[in-house]
Amino acid sequence: MKYILVTGGVISGVGKGVIASSFGTILKCCGVRVTCIKIDPYINIDAGTFSPYEHGETYVLDDGGEVDLDLGNYERFLDVTLHRDNNITTGKIYQQVISKERKGDYLGKTVQVVPHITDAIQEWVERIAHIPVDESNEAPQVCIVELGGTIGDIEGMPFVEAFRQFQFRVKRENFCCAHVSLVPQPRSTGEPKTKPTQSSVRELRGLGLSPDLIVCRSEKPIGQSVRDKVSNFCHVGPEQVICIHDLSSVYRVPILMEGQGLVDFISERLHLNLTLPQPKSYMMKWRNLADRFDFTQSQGAPDVEPTEKGSIEVVRRESCCVVGVDLLRKEVTIALVGKYTKLEDSYASVLKALQHAAIEVGYKLNVSLIEAANLEKEMKMEDPVMYHKAWQTLCKSNGVIVPGGFGKRGFEGKLEACQWCREMQRPFLGICLGLQSAVVEFSRNVLKLDKANSTEVDPDTPHPLIIDMPEHNQGQMGGTMRLGKRTTVFTSDKSVMKQLYGNKQSVEERHRHRFEVNPKYVKQLEAAGLKFTGHDTENKRMEILELENHPYYVATQYHPEYLSRPLKPSAPFMGLILASVGKLKQYLEHCNSLNPSDVSEDSEFLFLSADDLEAMSTSVDKMRLDSATDNMA
Repeated sequence: MKYILVTGGVISGVGKGVIASSFGTILKCCGVRVTCIKIDPYINIDAGTFSPYEHGETYVLDDGGEVDLDLGNYERFLDVTLHRDNNITTGKIYQQVISKERKGDYLGKTVQVVPHITDAIQEWVERIAHIPVDESNEAPQVCIVELGGTIGDIEGMPFVEAFRQFQFRVKRENFCCAHVSLVPQPRSTGEPKTKPTQSSVRELRGLGLSPDLIVCRSEKPIGQSVRDKVSNFCHVGPEQVICIHDLSSVYRVPILMEGQGLVDFISERLHLNLTLPQPKSYMMKWRNLADRFDFTQSQGAPDVEPTEKGSIEVVRRESCCVVGVDLLRKEVTIALVGKYTKLEDSYASVLKALQHAAIEVGYKLNVSLIEAANLEKEMKMEDPVMYHKAWQTLCKSNGVIVPGGFGKRGFEGKLEACQWCREMQRPFLGICLGLQSAVVEFSRNVLKLDKANSTEVDPDTPHPLIIDMPEHNQGQMGGTMRLGKRTTVFTSDKSVMKQLYGNKQSVEERHRHRFEVNPKYVKQLEAAGLKFTGHDTENKRMEILELENHPYYVATQYHPEYLSRPLKPSAPFMGLILASVGKLKQYLEHCNSLNPSDVSEDSEFLFLSADDLEAMSTSVDKMRLDSATDNMA
């Protein structure tokens, strides 16, 4: 087993998670099996009880683990399935050690940070590193470990000491340390400053870890002179300094890292014996994804000469083959109505899932974050400016999503958004609390149950449309919800959601909720047109909701965003984007496939992968190859 430890310096939030994911992406493109571990030095057992404002969203795994949002980055980048133990916290380590001490496992010895805590950390990493995480069901070859926080934090010291020992435990040829540091560029001088990186590396070395790679994060590109300076003062070779500036998307990060000779260095440093050089097409799918994203987000046409309508021309643009025809930019605006909109990381997976779907459809995505409380009638008196601004933003959107959440605040605002989408025939997707909001709103305004509510909001409501589940323990908050992957069975062949999922009889999605639809009201709701087209395997819990005679009004009790991938968008999100641009009907008629005429009324640029180009090889002699010849796979 090979290990890559990713540490951070100067400040937190410099992108260690994306850097760690990018290491894995590059290695996986080279045919190496990869797994990831995230270490969070906080004392919490897991991320389940965090406020989204405290630490961003809580990400849920198949086994029900509530973990740090960086594990979502790992799963999306690497397309793997991680486990709850892939997220290590100080709380978990101390809980394990104290439990052993209570059982007498330490035979009367004094239990200390060194060696007992540090040994527990090392044993945990070694154990989890060998667990299969992909479809091959084989043990990984490389484990990437991200140490949260920054070097020098007091709570991270036991972990740094553990890895100081660990590098000798697994031997040098199996251990590599990558240090991610900030290189600020003050506006007063405009000159990149390497002193913070020098200080951070010096502190890391003082703790016993010497970085093999230094990843310099900066706002703007760093010149070779700065790179040489970091190399000189931090005692590493120039090829060991990787410079990553702010890019158009996170999908560009692996490409930029790979372009700086990372594969050659890692292969030699960890004795991976990779085939070098790699074929030019080995990261083609990832480059294609990055180019597709840039294309949909850009405001102008790429540097391609348009050809006659219907004709084909292959040109080279940033290592991607583009088929150029007439271009007309298309955009789609989605309003996200939630209660944690002040921090985008609170809805990280939802925003990524929307992005994945928009890239697939070929539209530029604009997301408008609306504070749910600002839509409520009381806000009209308290702050009319905020009230009218929120409603104006909602009305300008092409589609609306109401994501999950907990608590009373903003609930009435979510009901207002549900009602507006239902009555105005606007595409709508509700997730978890979004489904519950749709049910309560329908009950009040269609079934005329005026005081219908959720028992979470009003425990004494005479019409409890949403009730708590048997799993929900009111006396204990952590780990008491319905968590993890569960099966949803479709109950209707006319379901739009069933068609979006490829007409499967059932699907498996991840859950995280304490409340659910009251079965006593299901018949009454369905008789009025609100159909529950997906149930759990016992036919007791309502999983999918669809409204009759509406372009797209659906909601799920599960969280489909957790399983969305850049190259495989989530079905409910695809449905929302397609309905918002008026292309859902054509998409379903073509058996869930996209072609140029479906994506836009006018032809656009099509990004072709290596497989696509190979399929076109029979007619390649008729095409103008020019500088793209060396880019053919």
